[in-house]
Amino acid sequence: MTTACLPSRIEAQHRADDIHAFRAELARLEGEGVLQLASTQRQAVDEHHDVLLQQFAASFDIDRDQQARQLSLGMRVASFLGALALAASVFFLFYQFWGFFPETAQVAILVGASLASLGLTAWIQGRDASGYFTKLAAMVAFACFVLNLYMLGQIFNVMPTDKVLLAWAGFAFLLAYRYDLRLLLAAGVCCVIAWVSARVGALGGMYWLSAGEWPENYFPVAALLLAVPMVIPHQRFAGFEVIYRVFGLLCVLVPMLILGHWGRGSHLEIDPDLIEGAYQVGGFVVSALAIWIGTRRGWSDMVNTGIVFFVLFLYTKFFDWWWAIMPKWLFFLVVALSAILVLLVLRRLRGRVVPA
Repeated sequence: MTTACLPSRIEAQHRADDIHAFRAELARLEGEGVLQLASTQRQAVDEHHDVLLQQFAASFDIDRDQQARQLSLGMRVASFLGALALAASVFFLFYQFWGFFPETAQVAILVGASLASLGLTAWIQGRDASGYFTKLAAMVAFACFVLNLYMLGQIFNVMPTDKVLLAWAGFAFLLAYRYDLRLLLAAGVCCVIAWVSARVGALGGMYWLSAGEWPENYFPVAALLLAVPMVIPHQRFAGFEVIYRVFGLLCVLVPMLILGHWGRGSHLEIDPDLIEGAYQVGGFVVSALAIWIGTRRGWSDMVNTGIVFFVLFLYTKFFDWWWAIMPKWLFFLVVALSAILVLLVLRRLRGRVVPA
């Protein structure tokens, strides 16, 4: 087994899951009398799978059974919370003792902390097969880098600029792709979202810190995020395409949901009621399109996001139309019946899906 065959822990875990599923189904087929492998064939398959599982466990620290998977879920939650807490600890530690250091020492501490945390991440990654401690170290390295640029700007009285978001995003992407960390990819995507919306707002003549107040500023970055997984293959990075697609959809549908009820937040200088109506219709169309495309491509993340926002648009319209004029029992009955209708439509749609 070479690294080219198994480039990541995620793929090793998927292969192990497939082996367990194969063994369970084979046992069912044998019990039902549908298939009976010869003893030599069964032994060869079992030995091959046992060797693979042992190699995966030694190289990648995978979950070898359901109990290990349950424990790993707890470890992921603990790793996430620990990473956030450790990053916050570094941030507040700097602030508490910052005033006691001269300017030269402050600069040296900031630069040294960033380099040391990055080196620590690389060192831990070579010794941490599970990846949990690598995530902790990488989050601290990112927090140190963010703090580094922010505090250096204060020390040298640099005017705040949106360009710092690009630096933060670049460092987050570097860590995410180097160490296969989805959490830091999400952090980098958030920085890109903020920077693009700020640039779009600045091109329109507004101050970059106020650009986020205009929901339409997020549409360009939505197109960018949705295009990334289509242009750049991410076979070696499980879950990265999902992050790009979900954040891209959020940058489309959340502004549409807001503008569907707050037309004055649009750049368009027309009747706000017309703007609200257009975005409400557009929200239904885009969310339904996301469901259709996600179903065709097998992207459950896109399907789920589209369903959530389609229901949100639908229920907000119900509230606008009928909350004030209907008895409350009738209103909630209509909502319940609409939920049943959505379930029936989705079930019919699921039945028409042809497995790839």
